[in-house]
Amino acid sequence: MTDTVKDAAPEQIEFRAEIRQLLDIIIHSLYSNRDIFLRELISNASDALNRLKFEMLTNRNVVDPDAELGIWLEVDETANMLTIRDTGIGMTHDEIVQSLGTIAHSGAKEFLKAMEEAGKKGQGVTADVIGQFGVGFYAVFMAADEVTVTSRSYKPEAEAVVWSSTGQGTYTVGPADKSERGTTIEIKLNDTSTEFAKNYKVRQIIKTHSDFVDFPIYLKEEKISSGEDDQPPEKTFEWNQINEQTAIWRQAMRDVDEEKYQSFYRQLTMDFGEPLLRIHTSADVPVQFYALLFVPSKKDYRLFGAKEDYGLKLYTRKVLIQENFKELLPQYLRFVEGVVDAEDIPLNVSREMVQKSPVIEKIKKVLVRRVAGQLEEMAGDRPDDYRTFWREFGSFIKEGLATDPDSKSKFTELLRFQSSQSKDASDLISLKQYADRMKSSQSEIYYIIGDDFKTVARSPHLEYFKKHDIEVLYLTDPLDSFMLIGLTEYNGKPLKNVDDSNLDLPEEAEAKTEAKAEETLSSDEFETLVSRFKEVLGDRVEDVRESKLLTNSPVRLVNPPDAMNANMHRVQRLLGKEYQVPKKILEINRGNVMVQNISARLTANAGDPLINPLIEQLFENELVTEGIHPNPADMIPRIQELMLAAAQMGAAPVKAEPAAAEASVVDPPAEPSEVEAEPNAESKTEE
Repeated sequence: MTDTVKDAAPEQIEFRAEIRQLLDIIIHSLYSNRDIFLRELISNASDALNRLKFEMLTNRNVVDPDAELGIWLEVDETANMLTIRDTGIGMTHDEIVQSLGTIAHSGAKEFLKAMEEAGKKGQGVTADVIGQFGVGFYAVFMAADEVTVTSRSYKPEAEAVVWSSTGQGTYTVGPADKSERGTTIEIKLNDTSTEFAKNYKVRQIIKTHSDFVDFPIYLKEEKISSGEDDQPPEKTFEWNQINEQTAIWRQAMRDVDEEKYQSFYRQLTMDFGEPLLRIHTSADVPVQFYALLFVPSKKDYRLFGAKEDYGLKLYTRKVLIQENFKELLPQYLRFVEGVVDAEDIPLNVSREMVQKSPVIEKIKKVLVRRVAGQLEEMAGDRPDDYRTFWREFGSFIKEGLATDPDSKSKFTELLRFQSSQSKDASDLISLKQYADRMKSSQSEIYYIIGDDFKTVARSPHLEYFKKHDIEVLYLTDPLDSFMLIGLTEYNGKPLKNVDDSNLDLPEEAEAKTEAKAEETLSSDEFETLVSRFKEVLGDRVEDVRESKLLTNSPVRLVNPPDAMNANMHRVQRLLGKEYQVPKKILEINRGNVMVQNISARLTANAGDPLINPLIEQLFENELVTEGIHPNPADMIPRIQELMLAAAQMGAAPVKAEPAAAEASVVDPPAEPSEVEAEPNAESKTEE
């Protein structure tokens, strides 16, 4: 189709008051991305098509009533031209002067009013009008030296009109030869915008911003057919539809099959695996929006892009406004992918940015609630999938509990932990499961902090709890310490660290432990030993005292009252922050064989060279167990010294019970002079 201007001379008109300055702002300052001009022109064309559809509901007396409703684009690299044509409602002479000669005038407002009136009359019509401010058209001058708009109104009696401007303060308008309904925009691109005269660039912009416009968008592309009989290939052209057109997030779930969901997910994320969770939802109140969200099956599913490239795609009326929009979900849910399409999100004039508004917060609250609810359903109905989710994304949920007080009510039930009753590291329980298994006399939920499942399982802090069959949660993730900032109780039951020096445990059990200890080591001997521990460890410990809870291990470290959370020290070390080993209370098990042997050495010879290294080693063993030793390799020379001493001694130590021997690192024997040596088997034979 070729549109030619009639012979009648066009009239030249100046833009209305102060339009030149405003136009300069629009061209040079309003838009940050030049690609947006094509999005705006396609949005205007879509609005024109929607307005025609509405008109034809009650009026068939229009020009070209059977013409296809669509948008056509064509480039000419040689002439550096871009042309966009639609078969929409078109414009008369007065309408083109009013719409294109007055910046910020848009027919969208009047159209929406007409639709509202139709709705009141029960006609039940709907249409997506994209344009809002009437300034989008002028973005074209970011890329154009000159723009020519030729339009024919749907009204049979109206004549075609042509509008032309270089964006320098004036425009011309006059009659035109155009028999088909609709509008054609011819753009003479400037020297810095030649890329927009290339098909690949036009296709890219449309796929990014306008892929889901209601009407088909066609691009004229070269088609090369193979020649016959050694003739050169014939170059022809064809119109190819390049937009997806169907926004599946606006469809009812029953109308979208699994294949379409999977195809959309791959297109959205470039992840060729299957998502763990799909959330297809919409809402009318408190604000109207549509959303299609996905939870990937792996945390590192992204093949390309930086980690900060997260956030949902924000559409308004099926036109992309912003990628990686981070305000619709809290940061701790940044693993969620998807789109949100809202009807009435407040945008800035360029429609590139979303203005701060309660509308965004309302959508955010709804989405967070839907995500939490769907994850909880997964945990109950598909436990294997939820285990995968927790392995990949559990740390994000913990981050939420640490940073967002509102997340506690929604995500606490999603937490999973290893425990002292777990068969292995993959055997996880919820807080509800823990609470259901609590003893009737138990009023607190107990946890222990450590580096990994196996290390924590050997902790001396667990001895009392294992003996009395009290379950303890294992917190082995560095994020657990941050999580505990926001999670201090569950269903009215406080969470308590088993290394807390002020645990409220049954006194009867403590009394039995104390009675047993009194039988194995006298008070004087124990006091002498405690004094030596304090002398050797100095200000590295807050205090040294008897343990009321240990049954097998020689010592343990506990937090003083009101001390910093133990795991915060571990986190500082893991993050490479300036770190000092925290001062803790060292508790001694006076019934342990290792402790008895050290006491015996101290009684026999206070200057025994092995006493101090043994005390040091016991202390640092516990630093390693707690995960707060600054450099465990520093222990190697001392360990070798103790091994050498053990290898050189010929006398047997006090025989340790199996449990005690397992808990001890080294139980060095007494000197031969202190314990009478038993003859070996060879000596007995000679006698």
